[in-house]
Formats: sequence, C-alpha cells, structure tokens
Amino acid sequence: MTRILIVEDEERISSFVAKGLRAAGFVPEVVADGKQGLAEAITGAFDLVLLDVGLPSMDGFEVLRRLRAVDADLPVIMLTARTGVQDTVSGLELGANDYVAKPFRFDELMARIRVRLRDADRGSVASDVLTVGEVDLDLHSRRARVGERAVDLSAREFALAEELMRHAGQVLSREQLLSRVWGIDFDPGSNVVEVYIGYLRGKLGADAIETVRGMGYRFRN
Repeated sequence: MTRILIVEDEERISSFVAKGLRAAGFVPEVVADGKQGLAEAITGAFDLVLLDVGLPSMDGFEVLRRLRAVDADLPVIMLTARTGVQDTVSGLELGANDYVAKPFRFDELMARIRVRLRDADRGSVASDVLTVGEVDLDLHSRRARVGERAVDLSAREFALAEELMRHAGQVLSREQLLSRVWGIDFDPGSNVVEVYIGYLRGKLGADAIETVRGMGYRFRN
C-alpha cells in the first residue's frame, strides 16, 4: 500500500485530505508539527509527503531543507496559503517536487500526487512541460514562456493557465474554473475568474483565451 505523510497543522484541511486519500486507496498519516513531520519523513516509511509551509516548531521550508540533506528522492508536495512567486521559487529550489496553493480541490491534488508517484517509480527527474501553441508551462519549476519570452505568473495565474491548457480546445465554465482553481472555499458570486482571465491575456497574449458567450472560456490550440 502507498503511504502518504501529511504534515499540516490545520485540522480541517488534514482531515479533508486524509479522508480523500483513504477513499482513493492510499494509507495517510497526519502530523501537525514540523519537527515531528521531519522525524516521520526521514524514517523511509512513506512514499510521498504533503508538507505545509506554515507549521509550529519548524516551518515547511526548514523541514524540506533538512529532509533533502538525508533523502534527495522522496517526493514532496508543498501546501501553502502563500501565493507569492518568491515563496514558490524558494520551495522548489530547496527540492520540492510540486507546489499547491490553498484552497485547492482534492481532485487537483490527487492528480499531482499520482504524477509525482509515477515519476518516483520511473526514477525520473525530468521536468513536466505542458505546451499549447507558443505557450510552455514547466510544471516542475512553475515557470512559463511564450515563444522565447519568459513570463512571470503568480501561483494562481499559473494554476488557471494550467487548468485551461490541460483542456485546450475545450470550453470550461466559470463554475468549473472556480471549483478547480480556487478550491472548496470559492465564492460562486465572485468575478475572480474574469479578473484572472484578463491577467492571463495580458501576459500570454490577447488571443490565447477565447470567451465562449454564455458557456465559459477556451484555451486556443
């Protein structure tokens, strides 16, 4: 059985994730403290770690730094409410395999978990690059390019671009995007999708994302 360590001090989130993992056939273990999380992670008993950044006794960045000093291969997905680019870069440079911003949908997290477990099974360290037209998203480094031009995306902009690009050519409704990108706490009356679509058009190109009136948005192939 695949064992997953959840290092998260918010009980609502840890119980939500643990319940979903059990339903998916995994064996989760939850700890709510950074030092305890590190002690569990270095035992070699787990196949993957979900690691919160804001933890008591030792933050997630320090846990990751110490973990990587003794285990370079254990897949680690960072969970955080911090969406700044620098925080994302810091986690990845310390050796995180992925970075998921709160709030999140469980199906998105589950997809990322399966990717990292497959990579570990293959012994793969290669980047996962999602390409549609001239737009490239490196899912490992969380960096974006349009042609030869590097593009600076916030964590939420990156998540929205990734969702649209994974379904390029398909229309995704506003409600689908709210649920998948903004997670379980989204406000159905919010105009945040429209705002972030505007941000992405400004960075990826005005024609990259098509509005399908009355239906939603489509990333052009």
